[in-house]
Amino acid sequence: MSVSDDARDESGHLIRELHGVKLAQIMEYLVAHYGWPELDSRIRVNCFAVNPSIKSSLTFLRRTPWARAKVEELYIQARTAEVLGKPKP
Repeated sequence: MSVSDDARDESGHLIRELHGVKLAQIMEYLVAHYGWPELDSRIRVNCFAVNPSIKSSLTFLRRTPWARAKVEELYIQARTAEVLGKPKP
């Protein structure tokens, strides 16, 4: 297990477990952190490129497990880097 696997949020929960983090919170964080164009370049889905919104993204991600997994992984990487004081991935 690496140090990044043990990164914890402000509540002491492991970031990789997404304890109590809702998909809407993940999307709001990622949009604030990266913006829609960067999200689209990292995860190629139309809801990030064509008329993007949190609502349309949530609808798509809730129905598409592979895309949701990629979004959750990006969130884990970004939050871990933030907690450990590293530049955003």
